[in-house]
Amino acid sequence: MSEIITNGAGTAPIGYTVGEDLVDRAAPDGPIETRWTRRKFAAKLVNPANRRKHRIIVVGTGLAGASAGATLGEQGYKVIQFCYQDSPRRAHSIAAQGGINAAKNYRNDGDSVRRLFYDTIKGGDFRARESNVHRLAEVSVQIIDQCVAQGVPFAREYSGLLDTRSFGGVQVQRTFYARGQTGQQLLLGAYQALSRQIDAGNVEMHPRTEMLDLIVIDGRARGIIARDLVTGKVSTYMADAVVLATGGYGNVFYLSTNAKNSNASAIWRACKRGAYMANPCYTQIHPTCIPRSGDHQSKLTLMSESLRNDGRIWVPKKAGDTRPPDQIPEHERDYYLERIYPSFGNLVPRDIASRAAKNVCDEGRGVGPGGLGVYLDFADAIRRMGEDKVREKYGNLFEMYERITGENPYKVPMRIYPAIHYTMGGLWVDYDLQSTVPGLFVIGEANFSDHGANRLGASALMQGLADGYFVLPPVIGNYLAQAKLVPADVDSPEAREAYDRSTERLERLLAVNGDRTPDSFHRELGQLLWDYCGMARNEAGLRKALARIPELREEFWQRVKVPGTGAELNQSLEKANRISDFLEFAELLCLDALHRAESCGGHFREESQTPDGEALRDDENFAYAAAWEFTGVGSPPVLHREQLKFEEVHLAQRSYA
Repeated sequence: MSEIITNGAGTAPIGYTVGEDLVDRAAPDGPIETRWTRRKFAAKLVNPANRRKHRIIVVGTGLAGASAGATLGEQGYKVIQFCYQDSPRRAHSIAAQGGINAAKNYRNDGDSVRRLFYDTIKGGDFRARESNVHRLAEVSVQIIDQCVAQGVPFAREYSGLLDTRSFGGVQVQRTFYARGQTGQQLLLGAYQALSRQIDAGNVEMHPRTEMLDLIVIDGRARGIIARDLVTGKVSTYMADAVVLATGGYGNVFYLSTNAKNSNASAIWRACKRGAYMANPCYTQIHPTCIPRSGDHQSKLTLMSESLRNDGRIWVPKKAGDTRPPDQIPEHERDYYLERIYPSFGNLVPRDIASRAAKNVCDEGRGVGPGGLGVYLDFADAIRRMGEDKVREKYGNLFEMYERITGENPYKVPMRIYPAIHYTMGGLWVDYDLQSTVPGLFVIGEANFSDHGANRLGASALMQGLADGYFVLPPVIGNYLAQAKLVPADVDSPEAREAYDRSTERLERLLAVNGDRTPDSFHRELGQLLWDYCGMARNEAGLRKALARIPELREEFWQRVKVPGTGAELNQSLEKANRISDFLEFAELLCLDALHRAESCGGHFREESQTPDGEALRDDENFAYAAAWEFTGVGSPPVLHREQLKFEEVHLAQRSYA
């Protein structure tokens, strides 16, 4: 496919060409229950004495990166690790509140590895690999034991057993939690394990340092270019393998629940060096976010999905009803999730809850300023359990809400509205977590592998720790045992070229000296994506976005204003560098959404929906992962399809009624 559209700047190519299909050659066959066990046994090993000879770069220190660095260091590898924060413990994983899934079945309520596997495949709207998802479900059981051994303070019942609660898209209680601080507590566990390896000299830690480019020598990932964000010094680091654990790209939308510095630069620069980008249109809208309060905001705040265990979601039945919630009687309230989806109620998956909230607000029944909000009401829970019990379970979340809004959620319902949160797309990886560039491994949210078109709540922490603690170590050892690498030199032509390319880009940004701030471009791009590639997408809107993005990108390079120099702490330069990547990546995101003429999970094409307004898949034409090969900025990318096989789960229209 290839086509040309005309816009105000002339002609802009937005088409793509179709390349060879991708095959995951690392994935084992045979019974799904034994595939991971057999893959580990077949993996080649690196003996302990030889591990000391290998250098591995790990970029990122969230749950995936910290657990990977700690485990690889413990095994004896020489790890060189990077994060742009001032400390590894400040990675965005600390913001995860509600919990982590595991198929322990402590509640004896019918849970199992098989059920977690099925719930994840169904929750992702049948757009994930069966082998990867089953491995994730298997490993989930080990994660809890690992974290308990590290001292993670999971909530416990009166008897001393670990407590669990429910999250969206399931009918069992498999989510382990530490009040509303689960991500923080899990990260502290991984961080202390990482710190032990730093102290032992097995991990060389570089905080306040950002990856600028990937070095590829003889077709293999052999190092990175990184910039010290305090001094501005750009340096070259070489290794035998590179691991990216840099999170998702949700901040391309400007307003999201991500930390402000979360970005896509590492995976996008890797994409430009040959790693394929898979399913970028799969972006998750979280239904439980504090509504935006005005144009001054630079980010949004998430309220944990765990609140939907006991909070009830409703809006007035009558459009335009602006009465305070306590003045709206019960018979004039619409508990719309409980009405439409009685089997799951308020705990339907995130994509479904988000679209339902949008629909009632579009009908004029939204609450709060601008009508962009729905109520999350705890009145029934307080009557049933008592305020003390609610405070025990959710107190820190209620406190956070009150600090931000000035409203007491024990007295009045919370107001929530959907917002950009997680990204299911990312760099394509095989079963061994290796990208299309040999030696480049991608873990956690930075890859595309485990969630399909929608992630179930409490599964992000599960995937990050599964990849870092249990999956990456054996498969990266298998690569190193067979790669037959020669020492990589910082003075090699490829390393020098990557260094020059990185420094020239920074110098170019500084030289523009225009009249617009980096943030102004980011805000405009984010609004464009939210309007045309947000909770709902259609062909006309996506074409508008694809016409405007190249214009905005050209304007950026003509008008951006970056004060200061590169040889110092310069946060404007940091922002501009990341936004320049967003302006390139956004075009691929919209193209992927345009090409996928179906609805599935978080990707909702208005032209493809059931009579009831639910996502309507096209399994005949789109039951594949779309992996995009970069061919140059503004040039049509190449689409490689990885056909998805469903042998264990029957393809069916999702139903949560």
